[in-house]
Amino acid sequence: MTSVRSRIYLASRSLRRRELLKQIGVAFELLLMRENPRRGADVDEAPLAGETPVAYVKRIAQAKAETGRRQVVMRNLPASPVLAADTIVVLDGEVIGKPDNAQHAQQLLRRLSGETHQVLTAVAVARKDHIETALSTSAVEFRELGDDEIRRYVASGEPLDKAGAYAIQGRAAVFVRAISGSYSGIMGLPLYETAELLRRIDITPI
Repeated sequence: MTSVRSRIYLASRSLRRRELLKQIGVAFELLLMRENPRRGADVDEAPLAGETPVAYVKRIAQAKAETGRRQVVMRNLPASPVLAADTIVVLDGEVIGKPDNAQHAQQLLRRLSGETHQVLTAVAVARKDHIETALSTSAVEFRELGDDEIRRYVASGEPLDKAGAYAIQGRAAVFVRAISGSYSGIMGLPLYETAELLRRIDITPI
């Protein structure tokens, strides 16, 4: 049985991250970030001038975890560690974010077609005044994609809220010729790195 002491907060709306945490037996409660355009986002995800992809993804994951920790305090919630993560796709040194719309998604997928890109996922755990961070870096090789299949994939709606405009665990699996690195990291939460972070704060998965 998982004890109350080992419960964490997950500061993410990602269904994939929830499923991956459940896969390794980690008990968690959702701590949702604000996404009301009129009130503004809890975390500003705009890149800084001259910021490298690695520095960027680590900074955003840390900011999400720290924001979550502050929310726990402000809401007078039971004190538990806050886990957050951020995933980016990088092609030729450029961060490829989430598509703005269907047309943009098609453009991003055409850029990834026949190329090898990197997927970086940073995981951060905030506990009191301390934040631990880990980084997973993977390479994904796409085969050449036809315009018709790109249009069909985008029409499915799957890529519209995904970094790089695709989900490797979904229909886009047929685009992938090879991967090197962490499959769960490409999905959005590298389980090895996550488990190592949790062990540092005396939470043992599985």
